[in-house]
This record gives sequence, structure tokens and C-alpha cells, in this order.
Amino acid sequence: MGGAMPVGMAILVLLLAVVAAEIVGRRMHWLVGLPLAMFLLLIAAAPANPGERVGELTFAMFYNRVGWAALGLLQVMYLPRLPGAGGSRGVDAACASFLVVLTLYTKITYGVVALAFLFFMLFDRRQVAWAALAFGIIAAGISVIEIAWRGGANYLADLSLASINSGGLPTLTALSHVTRNNLADLLAYLTIAVVLLILTPSFRHLLFTGFCGATGILLIEQNFQIVGILTLGAGAAVMTESVFRAELHSQYGKARLALPLLLAFLLLPGAVGNAGSLLIHSYYAVGSRGKPIPLPAFSEIRLVQMWSAGQYEYFEDYNRTLVDAAAALSQIRTGDERVAVLDFVNPFSAGLGLTPPVGDSVWYHWGRTLGPDYHPAAEEMFAEVDFILDPKWPIEIWTGNGLRDLYAHYIARHYEMVRETADWRIYRRRAS
Repeated sequence: MGGAMPVGMAILVLLLAVVAAEIVGRRMHWLVGLPLAMFLLLIAAAPANPGERVGELTFAMFYNRVGWAALGLLQVMYLPRLPGAGGSRGVDAACASFLVVLTLYTKITYGVVALAFLFFMLFDRRQVAWAALAFGIIAAGISVIEIAWRGGANYLADLSLASINSGGLPTLTALSHVTRNNLADLLAYLTIAVVLLILTPSFRHLLFTGFCGATGILLIEQNFQIVGILTLGAGAAVMTESVFRAELHSQYGKARLALPLLLAFLLLPGAVGNAGSLLIHSYYAVGSRGKPIPLPAFSEIRLVQMWSAGQYEYFEDYNRTLVDAAAALSQIRTGDERVAVLDFVNPFSAGLGLTPPVGDSVWYHWGRTLGPDYHPAAEEMFAEVDFILDPKWPIEIWTGNGLRDLYAHYIARHYEMVRETADWRIYRRRAS
């Protein structure tokens, strides 16, 4: 389990690198394409959330990094292939469909934007062939995944529940906060867009620049992070490539000389920060530094002390509660009883190698995946649960309190408390 996320992300980065070599290599000159490819691949490779400080290491919310990187590569396909670059429509379609399917099954908001971009490409008569073929490959891929996985109905149900609790159109206040927090990047992006439209006026360019900027703002508005609209860098690189390809007859042609500096402003900080986080993670991982998570299956996952005040102590206290619960469960479990936790996550099914109950979730988040009005029915959620663990110090206080309040009456009718420790109240299902 300790290698699950690093190895999984390494395989994904390798696949993205192959796609990047094909897309970027055939559509961009290396002076623009190589920095952009490194920027996008480092987004996916670094175990750190965009917009946070260098060294804030975590594999959590990896789906945002995957989404930003995939969308960035897809944006490059706005450019026609370079003269003499070779390639084929089938390869283009395969690359585009891989990126779209990846985003659809990783985080649906990125998938919707990817599909919209692919639809936009249908109106470019130079590239309509591969875009249309990509839609066919996507449909076939989704069918194969559903036949092999058969989880589509549950996936859609989860998306529906999450959208009810946390969906909706963003407010003007929220959009203004996003704009203010990313103002420098937005101004640099807007400057490049203005130069592009003055030197090479085109309605398609206008739609492309507007699409990349608007969707980037909308995506980050519904993310946990508030800084780092990473599609701006890819969009700016595409615009820079477009300007330097064009034969300019405008008196403002020298304005394009400022574009590399603006592009560096958008790409360099993120690339350096992600490279630093990746190196720090490698240093800690190779040296097996930090304290192991105190559940048998998670012993190779380690908690390391960085320079964020209070975070290490907070998670160290949480790990202590895991020890407390594991010890109590070892004393009261008699067979293959199944466990649920009234908290953000249930670490015990995987961490102790228990059979997970049908109806449980890998992630409860109050106000996002469930809420006071829309939540899983207790009869479904606890249908196979033998023990319910109620934490006195939940890892996410709003989620813990919300779950306790939602299901208190059901628990009182069907369960009885059999153990109380310093950190937990443990309930067992009553005999029928």
C-alpha cells in the first residue's frame, strides 16, 4: 500500500509523457514545447496540490493535478501539426480520446471541459477528421470500461449526490475572489491573448483564448485550492506558438518578442515549485523517513514533519486514535464483522485488511459529497455494517458531526454501544 500512489502516478506520468511527446512534439517548436511539456508533466508527477507551498507533500486530490495536465495537453491540439512533422489522424484521435476518458473517470468537471474542447475542434476543417474519430473511440472506450467494470451506475449516482450537495453555478463574489487570487497570471495571459489577436486577428483565436481562460476560472472556483489556474500556461504557450508561426505584416510585429518572457512568468514558478516538491518527496521516500501509519497494511505510508506549524502534531494525534481503535476492535471482533466510521474516511477496512461493507464510501465530505438534505439512506449505508466507530476527535469535524446527527436515530434503534475508549465510541448491531 505504501507504493500504491507513487507507482500508480509514475505509470500515469509515463503514459502522459508518451502522449505529450506525440502531441507537443508534432505541434510545437522545441523552444516552446519542451518547457510546456515539462511544466505539464511536473504537475502530474509532484505529490503536491497546485497553489500550495513547496514541500506541502500529499497525494490527496491527485485528480486535480491529472485534470490540469490532461487539459493542458489537449489544448495543444488546437494547433495543426507542424509541416513535415508526420503523424496520423488515428494517432491524434487516440491521444485525444485517452485524455478525455482519463478526465471523465478521474474528475467529471475536467471531463466535461475536455469534451467541450473536443466539440470545438469539430469546427476546424483542418482537424475535424481526428476530432470526429476521437468521439467514436471515446464511446467505444466507455462501453469497454462499463463491460469490464460495471460500475457506471454507481459512479453516476455518486456524481448526482455530489452535484446536489455542492453543485450549482458560481456566484459573482466567488468568481471575483478567484480573479483576485490569480490576477497576475490572468493579466499575463490576457496580454499574450491581446498580442495574438492584434497580430493575427481570428475569430477562432478569440474563441480559443476565451474558452481556456473562462473554463480555467470555473474549474478552480469549484476546487479546494484557490490559486493556480494551470490551463493558462498551456493556453499561453499555444498562443505564443501561433504568433511565431505567423507571417506578420503588422507594424506591431516586434510586440511578439515580449511573449517568451510572459510565457516564462506563467510556466517557470509552477515548474520549479513542483520539481522542488518532487525532489523533497524523493528524499523522504528513499530514506524511509518519518513515522509509519499505525495500521498493518499502511505501515509503509509515513508521516513526515515539514515546516507547517501544527499539521504534524495534528496528524500525529489522529494516528494515536487509530491505534486506540485497532486495539479495541481486536478485542471485540469475533469473525469477519464489517466496520464503518462516522468520519471523513474509514481507514480500518483497508488498514486492517477487513472486508469492506457494501454501501460504505471511501470519502464522506460534508457539504460536498453529502449534506443534511441529500445523503445515502441509513438502510443502504449500514446494511452490512456490524460495528460503527464514532470518533471523539474526527479527522474532519464538520463531516464527523454531520454523520452523527444524520444517523443518530437509526444507530440508536439498531446498534448498542459495546466499548468506549479515550478516542472512540464503538457500537455493535443488535441481534435480530
